[in-house]
Amino acid sequence: MTRLSVNINKIATIRNARGGNLPDVAKAAVNCERFGAEGITVHPRPDERHIRYADVREIRPLVQTEFNIEGNPIPSFVDLVLEVVPDQVTLVPDAHDAITSNAGWNTLKHKDFLTDICARFKAAGIRTSIFIDPDPDMAEGAALCGADRVELYTADYAAEYLLDPEIAIARYYETAKAARSAGLGLNAGHDLNLDNLAYFIRTIPWTDEVSIGHALISDALYMGLEKTIQAYLGEIRKK
Repeated sequence: MTRLSVNINKIATIRNARGGNLPDVAKAAVNCERFGAEGITVHPRPDERHIRYADVREIRPLVQTEFNIEGNPIPSFVDLVLEVVPDQVTLVPDAHDAITSNAGWNTLKHKDFLTDICARFKAAGIRTSIFIDPDPDMAEGAALCGADRVELYTADYAAEYLLDPEIAIARYYETAKAARSAGLGLNAGHDLNLDNLAYFIRTIPWTDEVSIGHALISDALYMGLEKTIQAYLGEIRKK
């Protein structure tokens, strides 16, 4: 069964726009789990424009399901992950000034670096996932780096789904097959929403986890957080 991990970055964005602690990010993480989320994802960036390193430290002991920290493994990020020891770390090659993640790793070009990072996290007992574009070679490269999983960057799928779902999913399906053949678990995330999620899961049913933030938190403005999380779970489990 595919798990739903809720990315709570956007809740922190709202808080940071005004200052203070409203909305309360830690309370949001607890409520997401209470409403059915099967994991919590955070993506701290160096400028702390949404989730802050202090948030990660506060949230870690509160999460009862699965805690996933994603980000670019710069030294400060590596130190933070090794300090709080999440269940999973997702390596994302985002630039310091990126508005949002916009590409996956070239796991062949950066093999030596990623191999060293994966080894450090795995030695601490942390499952390691590498964020990749839909390319079977990148999945196979991630296995050679020692990763446990890959996360497919699904922005192109979401954009192309509106035109032709079969064409949109094709590269993702081939990459997912390559990941499975290489012994890797499979995650997915970025621009997945209530319109395109069920088709993705039906086509690639061995997806272990989807990490969804922007669309889910946006839907919650209209539907409420509890109903929204239940709606996303419903799409994941739709036959």
